[in-house]
Amino acid sequence: MHRRQFLRTSAAGVAALGAPAFIRARGPNEKLNIAVIGCGGRGAANLGGVSSENIVALCDVNETNLLKAAGNHRQAKQFRDFRKLYDGLKDTEFDAVVVSTTEHTHAFATLPALKRKKHVYCEKPLAHNIREARIIAKAAKEAGVATQLGTQIHASSNYRRVVELIQARDGFGPVTEAHVWVSRAWGWQSPDDAKRHRDIVQTTNRPKEEMAIPHSLDWDLWLGPAPERPFHEVYVPGPKWYRWWDFGNGTMSDLGAHWIDLPFWALKLGVPHTVIATGPPPHPELAPASFSATFMFGARGDMPPMSLSWYQGESKPTLWTDKKIPHWGDGCLFIGEGGRMLLSNYDKHMLLPESAFVDFKRPAKTIPDSIGHYAEWIRACKDGSPTTCPFSYAAVVAESNHLGNVAFRSGERVEYDAREMKVRNNPKADQYLGREYRKGWELV
Repeated sequence: MHRRQFLRTSAAGVAALGAPAFIRARGPNEKLNIAVIGCGGRGAANLGGVSSENIVALCDVNETNLLKAAGNHRQAKQFRDFRKLYDGLKDTEFDAVVVSTTEHTHAFATLPALKRKKHVYCEKPLAHNIREARIIAKAAKEAGVATQLGTQIHASSNYRRVVELIQARDGFGPVTEAHVWVSRAWGWQSPDDAKRHRDIVQTTNRPKEEMAIPHSLDWDLWLGPAPERPFHEVYVPGPKWYRWWDFGNGTMSDLGAHWIDLPFWALKLGVPHTVIATGPPPHPELAPASFSATFMFGARGDMPPMSLSWYQGESKPTLWTDKKIPHWGDGCLFIGEGGRMLLSNYDKHMLLPESAFVDFKRPAKTIPDSIGHYAEWIRACKDGSPTTCPFSYAAVVAESNHLGNVAFRSGERVEYDAREMKVRNNPKADQYLGREYRKGWELV
């Protein structure tokens, strides 16, 4: 590269991402050097999504997953422990990291990359708890790098058309209620209910017996910062683990990252000020299969205060149970002025009642179709263009979803002070905003 060309490229990089990031930026036709942490399950899908670039390192606590991934990327260095990956790679060897570990280690695998000013793609949810989400959001802001959360549905054309309709308001009006429901019922429930709901695990308590650890799995590394416990097949492989509070946060943080994303985007929501949850008595170890939560939000600019209600498993909105809307198994319902509604799922949406929208003219298309969820991030790493699910946005969605579980686990209404990151009315709820880590693990 000629000196003048280098200076022009450098100036553009500084303007887009800040001084640290442009040093590692690549031209549009030059490939990134990417380290991938977590190669099985969602990790395999995410690896496939970025395989157009140079995969320089692979890491997985399960040797079977690691070797399978290495078969397609023979030049990549192999690691079992992501801490050793960061110790073993020089800054000049990698530009970006893809994190697809279990939820309880997302923050631990992501933070070192941000501190070294590497671009990061992380599978959802962003972190295991609210404190971790705050730490990651702060580190990402300070790093000035390209970040993207694995909310792949955010890239869909359907979501974009819904956002345009809601924000245009023409013929629909301001939204004061939103309802989101998913039919998946995985978690704490009776064995009969688990069978009826096709749950992948049928357990009502922590197993007392210990099983032999599979030869390919480093169980101690898999546990990471979580409290030590004997191995059992009810925890792995994923997504069995997501129902255990020590490792995940159930359907609320998993599918919530996808489904609640739509109202958060369309309605420009922030962190709620009040959350109320209803469901079965909270279990000390297991997230519920079915429960509901209602989040209250203040006004946002010219958008009025509103409520967002979440339902999972057997819980459904009243309009659904009363057969006032189509019986979609999963959906997001926006309620506007005069009872006008917009119903959406991943693939389609409709305006209700249909008779009120016979002559309705859709707003102009203002949100460009995505070039692809992974492609957005790859491009952003190279030229500083924005992604649609950066950690600054993902952390807010994660914090709100986690508050649903905080209200459920505490058994009481939560009045939340987002600025102070503190529950004002319910002191026992504060324990669920973060947690202590197993000896040898620190998030620093």
